[in-house]
Amino acid sequence: MTKSELIARLAQAHPHLYQRDVERIVSTIFEEVTNALARGDRVELRGFGAFSVKARGARTGRNPRTGTSVKVAEKFVPYFKTGKQLRDKLNGRT
Repeated sequence: MTKSELIARLAQAHPHLYQRDVERIVSTIFEEVTNALARGDRVELRGFGAFSVKARGARTGRNPRTGTSVKVAEKFVPYFKTGKQLRDKLNGRT
């Protein structure tokens, strides 16, 4: 599902809201999650899962074309861990 599909479904499920308002709400939520992760905070959505940031240390990699060693700098990557309710629903348990 894309962001625009999510907005369309939410607008259809809540006809009393304008689509532009639903779009603003969804964008604000995504923006707040992004800002929290950029600050290094953890974002937990009960029943859905938790977003966090993990550090990947600097390492030496290899260029696949030439095979030469390449230094890869430390970086931070987003990490998502599913919640119990989501895992249960995906596995057919209610």
